[in-house]
Amino acid sequence: MKKIVEKAWLVPLGLANGVLLEGDDGELVLVDAGFPDHEAAIFDALRTLDREPQELRHVVFTHAHPDHIGSAAAIVARTGAKTWMHPADVRIAESGGPFRPMSSSPGLVQKIGFRLFWRPNEPVAPIRIDEQIDDGDMLPIAGGLEVIHTPGHSAGHVSLLWQNGRLLIVGDVGSNVAGVSDPLGFEDREQGRRSQRQLASLHFEAAAFGHGRAIPRDAVPRIRRAWGSST
Repeated sequence: MKKIVEKAWLVPLGLANGVLLEGDDGELVLVDAGFPDHEAAIFDALRTLDREPQELRHVVFTHAHPDHIGSAAAIVARTGAKTWMHPADVRIAESGGPFRPMSSSPGLVQKIGFRLFWRPNEPVAPIRIDEQIDDGDMLPIAGGLEVIHTPGHSAGHVSLLWQNGRLLIVGDVGSNVAGVSDPLGFEDREQGRRSQRQLASLHFEAAAFGHGRAIPRDAVPRIRRAWGSST
């Protein structure tokens, strides 16, 4: 677990990241649940903060791909947390797959990663979604999470702006493995490019990605250089 900004931590969950948030009132929220069989990393992170699993109150998903919902069922079974997701991806999460077709992003790294890690027909444990969220919603949790619908990588993909721009949770609109770049693949690349440009137009301090390192300060210039005129 690594601190991004005050009261926000990046939690590695098997080559994917979760983001743990603590509101000013102490409320704990997890964004994304990583690959299957990585729930222990979340419980270890909570113990590091001297918190118990049942103190995790909410799990918000950027989208329903196996590397983001894989450990969700185990986490919710232990914590009783409420779950949140965009309606376009709810059916997939609640069935555990199969997942919609996706094509590799351009670039050698993305193409290799896509072949290694994208398994659309391998199911994961299904997870019931309690609340559906959509563009412009302000979730009254962890001090305020603004929902930004950012489809392309997944039809129901959302990014999340925390506490008026302290932190942008990018999800898989892109990655930061070897610099800010594309995700491994897109369901709809044109939509994905629009979503990248949309995030590049926002104002925020820090950024966290579903894959790769967080940017703890001055994140906007790096994202605008990569996506401000993405084609």
